[in-house]
Order: sequence, then C-alpha cells, then structure tokens
Amino acid sequence: MSEKIAVLGAGSWGSTLANVLTLNGHSVKLWARNQEQVDLLNKEHINPKYMKDFVYSSDLVATTDMKDAVEGASVILIVIPTKALRFVTEQLNKVLDELGQTSLLIHATKGLEQNTYKRPSEMIAEDIDEAHRSGIVVLSGPSHAESVSIKDMTAVTAACEDTQKAKIVQKLFSNNYFRVYTNSDVIGAEFGAALKNIIAIGAGALQGLGYHDNARAALITRGLAEIRRLGVAFGANPMTFIGLSGVGDLVVTATSKNSRNWRAGFQLGEGKKLDDVMQNMGMVIEGVYTTKAAYELSRKRQVKMPITEALYEVLYEGKDIKDAISQLMNRDLTSENE
Repeated sequence: MSEKIAVLGAGSWGSTLANVLTLNGHSVKLWARNQEQVDLLNKEHINPKYMKDFVYSSDLVATTDMKDAVEGASVILIVIPTKALRFVTEQLNKVLDELGQTSLLIHATKGLEQNTYKRPSEMIAEDIDEAHRSGIVVLSGPSHAESVSIKDMTAVTAACEDTQKAKIVQKLFSNNYFRVYTNSDVIGAEFGAALKNIIAIGAGALQGLGYHDNARAALITRGLAEIRRLGVAFGANPMTFIGLSGVGDLVVTATSKNSRNWRAGFQLGEGKKLDDVMQNMGMVIEGVYTTKAAYELSRKRQVKMPITEALYEVLYEGKDIKDAISQLMNRDLTSENE
C-alpha cells in the first residue's frame, strides 16, 4: 500500500532512503534547506555534493518548504546530524501544530547530544508534542548509502518499544535488496548506532598508521565490548549488540572507505590535524562529537571505555596517536569478560 512520506534531510543517507521509499511505490517529498540542492534533485535528479554520479528516481520530489513536505504525510523520516536535530525537530513541531497533524516518526540519526548525552529518540520526544506523533521508530544497521544506492543487499533494524510500529516501518522499506528486521530495544539500537562511529575513527587511524588485520580485529572486538558495557548500563539488552545495529553496523563502519568516520581516522593516522580533516570532509563526522559525549558519559556512570578514552585524548587533548596506542596495549592485563 502506497503511503505519503516526508523525508527531512537530503544528505547521502537521507536522500538514499528517500529514493528507496520512492522506488517502493510511496509518494515521497524530500526536504532540504539548500535551494540549489533541491533544484538539482528536481530537474536533474542528482545530489552531487553527497552522492557523486548517482541518479535518483524522477518520481522523488524535493522541496525547501517543510510544511509542503510534511502536509498529509502519514510517516516522517528524520535523517539529520545530531548537532542540528533540535533545530529541525523544533521547526517540525511548529509545522505539525499548524497543520493539526499526527504522524509516525522515524529517525536514522546516529549520535548523542553534547552535554545532555541524550539519544536522538529522547530529543525527538522532547521536541515533538505527543499529540503530533503516533510513535518514534529507530532505523539503524550496517548500511552505507553508496551500497544501498546500487542495490547491494542490505539488512537493517527498525527498533521501537511498540513492535507494531516497527512492523509498519519494516513493510515501508523492505524489498528484494533492502531487508528490515524489528527489535524492541530502542536504547541498544541507538547506543550501537552512535558509539560504533568512535571505533570506526580508531580503525581508520590504525590503518593510516600502517597497522594490519590483527590490529583492526582486536580494536573492533574490544570496541564492541565497551559499546555493550555503556549500553547495558543504561538498560539496553546485551543481545542487541550482537545484532545488526550492534556488531553489524560496527563492522561495516570500521572497515569501509565509504565511512566518513573511518576516513577521518585514516587521515589522523597519516598525521593530519583534526581541524583540517573536518574542514576537508565536507560532511559531519559524527564520531568526533560522539567521542566527547561518550567519554564524559562513561566517566559519570563509571563504565570502563579505554578505547573511547584514548581517542578522546587524541581528539580533544592533542595526545599523539602513537602514544595513545602504546598506552592501550600496556594497560594492566585483565580478563576478556571484564
């Protein structure tokens, strides 16, 4: 059954998900703030800043008018960087209030808010009046936009405490190359989605420094252990972290050049300065901000996260990355299960 869907955020992932939904037969309007970007999407069906050489469905419509995008939409998908999420959700709430509309909200934002350490679903719940949302569903998992755009086989998770709402999202997105599973563990899905970006920076840095497969495997495995520790401390189901939004998302993000977090880490490993890396990337590197939030949160909750701590010292205190690795390898010996 075709649905009217609004997608807020026309970066690589937002525009790719909008295209998936359009190809699935839904009526989709994609909102972006940049008029030039919208014109290119509508006239030439391209989004070159984010998705070089990819041509979108001619049925996908873009607009800079949020009210136009949202009006009549039974579902609203939010794909906005964490640091800009409040700005968009506050605007969205005003639009929904003006329209007197209630929609199912989905988000594919991966990060933690600075200072408050809140997850995206918590931010959305605070900013969107309950009368305007029939539910909040998290969409996460191992899914680079570049791979989805060429219809590479992809599996992700739709997480919501109300599994019926997750099943709605499952049906909206699923097709012969994009498969959606459901999960009721929102906390685990969001912590996995956010914290894997930290480990991806570390994995990229290792390769930039010249380390090989053994080092990367060790980092990913021990990184997953500390992601799980922090998530469980906040009530997540530990089993979630061996699923798609846990180990699945971590593996794809920490091993692929399509990951901007991996690419940022690789450049740091090569000796480039963080400010230069962030300036040259042209897109938000969520892991840089998440590292700070996770480090501070782990200290507040007294959760051991040595890899996150080491990366925090590199990113925010100017520690030499080689010294950080040496310190990690020379910590007190301990059990794998701790």
